[in-house]
Amino acid sequence: MIGFATKRRRRLDLRGAALGLVLGMGLTVACPSIASAQQICAADLNNNGDAADEGEQASCLATTSGAWLCPIQQVDCVADAVGQYSCPVGAQYACVVKSTGGPPACSPNQCADLATNPIVEEPPMDDPGTEPNGAIDADGNCLGQIEIFSGRGIRCRPPGLSTTFSNCCKDKGKIVKDGMGSSIGSIGTKIAVAKGVFTGMKAAYVAFKAGATASEAASAGAHALIVGLDPTSIAVSLAINFMMEFLFAGCDSQDMEAAMLRSSGMCHEIGSYCTSSFLGLCLQKARGNCCFNTKLGRIIQEQGRPQLKAFNGNLWGTAKKPMCRGFTPEEFQALDFSKIDLSEYYADIEARAQSDIRQDMGERVNAYLKAVNP
Repeated sequence: MIGFATKRRRRLDLRGAALGLVLGMGLTVACPSIASAQQICAADLNNNGDAADEGEQASCLATTSGAWLCPIQQVDCVADAVGQYSCPVGAQYACVVKSTGGPPACSPNQCADLATNPIVEEPPMDDPGTEPNGAIDADGNCLGQIEIFSGRGIRCRPPGLSTTFSNCCKDKGKIVKDGMGSSIGSIGTKIAVAKGVFTGMKAAYVAFKAGATASEAASAGAHALIVGLDPTSIAVSLAINFMMEFLFAGCDSQDMEAAMLRSSGMCHEIGSYCTSSFLGLCLQKARGNCCFNTKLGRIIQEQGRPQLKAFNGNLWGTAKKPMCRGFTPEEFQALDFSKIDLSEYYADIEARAQSDIRQDMGERVNAYLKAVNP
């Protein structure tokens, strides 16, 4: 969980804050814990198969009878000629009086105790990608399995309960760049750029959890991000602003990693799946992605996989369990590049004249130095 740090570094439990905010308990000086929410309810109001949208979860209201009333789709009960109340949405729903007063009311949505019906959470994806750890001979040749344009499965979360309805998949524009086709020189198992983004986002997230301010955490992330990478491959000042915004929004390190690589055109989105559910209703969705070292890698993977029998019927795996492996040398040689449209990649290269690259490098190095030595 993420802790929000103020100047005095008092931290809030984000999960408690999320429940307090979306269940109508208020987010003031103190933040309610999960246990204090006690009874909650959820409903799929827009019939899209989940209860992950704003207004589809609520804290239940206490009543004079000791029962609980869900405020979602709550209506006043109707009295008959002899003063007997009935629920207009169904006789099976009880009419109760709220402890705060008012006429008898009912709701078609049931309340449940979080202590006995806890919210079920799916952990972030655990896909380290293909590690460059195979055996090599005396000449440095790989003796193991070679993968070309390999990637890594990661997820980001759109607005929902766990993200306090912030969009942790938000496109913030290109931050990581391919440079001038450097990916051709890094064909193999190593995914240096994507791994650098992973390292940077994790460093920022860990620092923020430990009590650092968003600015301090973002600077720590930028320092970890830039190590081992070409300064022209990352817009450091943009990355710092990106991390600060996403940390404040309640996004975790994998959200930030995926959003940064997605914004930079390096990810293929596979689909969505549920990461948080309550009584079988989904409260938070996530988008599964295969993210690659470069935009070029993503383009060739997207257009190359359909050409190969090895991927027939299972191009990308599932949203929850993406299949992001690289091509074997034999598969790569079998690709028909005359059928692969690289215009998207060429456009990026053409837009970067040599003078622009030199200027860009200077600006980013200066931004980085200011970030780590304010």
